Amino acid sequence: MSTHPDPQAEATPRTPRLTRRLDERLTRLGVTGRFARDGLLAAAVTVATLLLLAMLFWIVAPAEGLAVDPARAWLVLVLCGVQAVLLCLRRIRPLLCLALVVALQLVVVGLFLPELSIRGLAPFVAAYTVGTLRPVRTALLIAGVATLAETAGAVASAVLVAPDILLATLGSLTASALTYLGAAFVGGYVATYRRYVELVRVRAEEAVRAQQAGVQAAIGAERSRMARELHDVAAHHLSGMVVQAAAVERLIDRDPAAARAGVAWIRAQGKQTLDNLRLVVGVLRGRTGADAGDGTVPVPGLAVLDDLVRTAADLGGPVDFVREGQPREVPPIADVALYRVAQESLSNARQHAPGAPVRVALRYLDRRVTLQVRNDPPPRRPEPATRTTGGVGLVGMRERAQLIGAEFTAGPTADGGWAVTVHLPTAPEVARAATATAQGDPT
Repeated sequence: MSTHPDPQAEATPRTPRLTRRLDERLTRLGVTGRFARDGLLAAAVTVATLLLLAMLFWIVAPAEGLAVDPARAWLVLVLCGVQAVLLCLRRIRPLLCLALVVALQLVVVGLFLPELSIRGLAPFVAAYTVGTLRPVRTALLIAGVATLAETAGAVASAVLVAPDILLATLGSLTASALTYLGAAFVGGYVATYRRYVELVRVRAEEAVRAQQAGVQAAIGAERSRMARELHDVAAHHLSGMVVQAAAVERLIDRDPAAARAGVAWIRAQGKQTLDNLRLVVGVLRGRTGADAGDGTVPVPGLAVLDDLVRTAADLGGPVDFVREGQPREVPPIADVALYRVAQESLSNARQHAPGAPVRVALRYLDRRVTLQVRNDPPPRRPEPATRTTGGVGLVGMRERAQLIGAEFTAGPTADGGWAVTVHLPTAPEVARAATATAQGDPT
């Protein structure tokens, strides 16, 4: 029979801590595999069984006034010793092991009935092993068959030698039931508990994996939000600075005063860009008020949309701003999102349609707020160097609109221009939902 290492015998996560420590020590000693370890257990049970029976026959029985035939005592020692040795098969052939143990136990019962009820440790261990390896119902059924078999053997022996057959039968039935059914029940309980511990461990690992996945998703969303904010700020200001720098380059020799004014504008725009970047980074870090920046930069929103339009007009293109309806407050996240959409739309118009007239319309209607940025066709095709690649701006604007529950459309107009439109519902229930969203995402 093979004694090579068996991977199933190694310590697994469902193995109790004490058993794992024992397995580790046995592995270090070179005792690996089910057969080898069960053989070691069989040897230990054999020694313990022989010691217990020797004490019973030659110490306890004489002290109680019971005379034990030495020949039968030695024969029982041998039979119980063989039972214990058979435990080396307990996990390789559990049913065969239990059957052989029960067969030897029938001989032991026949030798001492009705004087004594003798049994070693092997029947307990064999029944316990069946309980751990088989489903509870199957294990109890097997243990019940073993109980009936031993009881039948006891009845057969009692018919020949026992004066009180009923008493001998009840005694044997009780002892057999406690041995086989009790041990199988304990084994089933232990196996169920181990499966429960394993299930708890698996669920804990799944919860940890789900938590890690949630953290990674949150990190990804945060990175996307940071990229969107930084793109909006940098694209708007830097594109304007590039346009102004090109104009300054042409004015250096022809009009130095205008060139100096352009450089001053670029310097002011650069300072404003830094202030806005500090504000964005501060908000993304969870700081508000003066902690978010230097305390002088307002949070961008529809209230400062006039300044945004004025800055865009300063870069050379005609920009008209129309505000219709009675202004009213919108949730903070929607306020910032609409401002960023206007900012990105103006930057795109400046890059893709330089010099084309732009019209910004903000309408406060009964149940919605509408923002539209529309530009006419460019008077000339933009130079390749001024074109952008990737379409990140439209993606960012669409994400912002989805975040606040607004309807977003962007596309060419009939006259060859481009229009970006955002419809923000402001019904009470929608406003409450947007406010709730704003509490989880302040930008």
